[in-house]
Amino acid sequence: MRDFLEVAARRFRGVEILVIPARVQGDGAAAEIVRGIELANRLVPPLDVLVVGRGGGSLEDLWSFNEEAVVRAIFASRLPVVSAVGHEIDVTLADLVADVRALTPSEAAERIIPSADELTARLGQHERRLVSNLRSRATAARRHVEQLAKSRVLRDPKSLMYDLSRRLDELDAAAARAIRRRQAQASERVRATAARLESLSPLAVLARGYSVTTRTGGEVVRDAQQVELGETIRTRLARGELTSRVVSRNP
Repeated sequence: MRDFLEVAARRFRGVEILVIPARVQGDGAAAEIVRGIELANRLVPPLDVLVVGRGGGSLEDLWSFNEEAVVRAIFASRLPVVSAVGHEIDVTLADLVADVRALTPSEAAERIIPSADELTARLGQHERRLVSNLRSRATAARRHVEQLAKSRVLRDPKSLMYDLSRRLDELDAAAARAIRRRQAQASERVRATAARLESLSPLAVLARGYSVTTRTGGEVVRDAQQVELGETIRTRLARGELTSRVVSRNP
């Protein structure tokens, strides 16, 4: 999950990511994965895409993603599903039934999250192409007017020439203003959306003082009875991690 979040933050920091925890191996893991998929499909407003996966492991570690219940849940999902189970060499039935298979969780983040730099470059290309097309059309129209001004069949060609030339200048200026206005509106929408997504991201929740505690195997601790006395646990903060040893526990 950390690799996925790091790739997501690098590509587009404002993207909103909802993490639905579930055990991914052992007894009951398949049922938890199914519940997570069903929960994701019930959310309102709906999500854009659902990533189902885990890190690498042995065939036995990944077996939950071969369970019939998990495969049927992925197939029945109304949301597009990206399967990101294990490493490149690992293949499960979940990979075969999902809409898209990613070789690793990191690759899943690369495939579904757009790059802010690429989007900015693409917008710049569209803007330059639009300006160039408008200028070409204005230049062609101006040349046509100049040709008409030389025709002997027109009465008072100078007056018509001046009117059309002034109109072309007005259109050119209006087009330039419209392009600047649309660009400003698009930039403002991007900034507003990025700010909203940033406030809802898991990292922002950690920044407000919350933390996530996990056992050595990566299991999220929700109940004091999950850990044993003397066990080493890790606490993820907004900045850094803490490693602790359990000396007491209260129900």
